[in-house]
Amino acid sequence: MPTFEEHRSLLTGVAYRILGSIADAEDVVQEAWLRWANVDETSVEDAKAYLVRVTSRLAIDRLRWAKSRRESYVGPWLPEPVSTAPDVAEHAELADSVELALLVVLETLSPLERAVFVLREAFDMPFSEIGEIIGRAEPATRQLARRAREHVREKRPRFDVDRAERRRITERFIDAAAGGDLDELIELFAGEVTMVSDGGGKARAALRIITGAENVSRYLQSINSPANIARFMVSIGMAGISDLSFGVAVLNNAPAMIISAGGRVITVVSLLIVDGRIDTVYLIANPEKIAHLTPA
Repeated sequence: MPTFEEHRSLLTGVAYRILGSIADAEDVVQEAWLRWANVDETSVEDAKAYLVRVTSRLAIDRLRWAKSRRESYVGPWLPEPVSTAPDVAEHAELADSVELALLVVLETLSPLERAVFVLREAFDMPFSEIGEIIGRAEPATRQLARRAREHVREKRPRFDVDRAERRRITERFIDAAAGGDLDELIELFAGEVTMVSDGGGKARAALRIITGAENVSRYLQSINSPANIARFMVSIGMAGISDLSFGVAVLNNAPAMIISAGGRVITVVSLLIVDGRIDTVYLIANPEKIAHLTPA
C-alpha cells in the first residue's frame, strides 16, 4: 500500500507523541493500516488527513486504556525512549518536539487535552480539523488547547543549553557514574536535583522520586556497584554476563547515557540540564521499554 507507507512515519510520530510509547504507537499504526486496507482509496479526497484522523482517534482510545493500566504501574512511569539519530530513517518524523521532559509533562494532561496539544503544537493542524477528530465543536477544541498549553507552559522545564553543551555534560556524567566519582556527580547536579527511575517492577529502580544532589549521587553509585549489577543481571535473566559498557546515543532529540551488557541495552539515563547543571535525571530500566534500542 504505497499511499499508507508514504505517511507511516508521520502517523508513528502522531501516535508516539499522544501515547509516549513507541510499542503502543506502532500497534496503533498497524491498526490504522488494517482499517485503510478496507477503504476504497478513490473515495478519500485527502489520504493524509484521513489517516491522521484515524490514527489520532485510535491513539486517544489506546491512551485511555493505557492510563488505567498505568495507575497500577510499579513505581514512576516514564515514556519509552526512542532513537532520533539522523540515520534512523523510520523515526525521522519524531526528531522534533519529543523531548523526554515534555512527554513527562504531557502525561499529566487528559487524553483529549494531550491529543489537541500534539495536533496543534507539533503538527499545526487547524482547530476545525482537530475538533472533527476528537468529536468536539471548534470553540470547545480551542478551550482544550488553551488549557493544555497553559498547563504545559507552567510545568515544562526550560531548555537553555545547546546540544554540544548537553553532550559534554552527559559525557562528564557518564565518566563520573561509571567511575563511582561521588564528588564529580555532586558537582554536576543542581542542589535540588531529582531522579525519576522507571523499572516497572521488572528491573531494579527506586520506587519513589529521589531528591537532593547527595542522595541522587549515592543512589547512582550504589546501583553501579559490582554486586548490584550482578543482582540486576540475574533479575533480567542475564546471569554471568560481565561485558558492561557505557555510551552516548541520541534519544528523544537529546544525548543520553546507554548502559549495555550482553549485546543489549539494560539502562537508559536522560538528563534535563538547566543553567549548566543537571536538574533532573530520568532513568529507564524496564526491559520492555528499551528492548528496541541498540547498544551505543
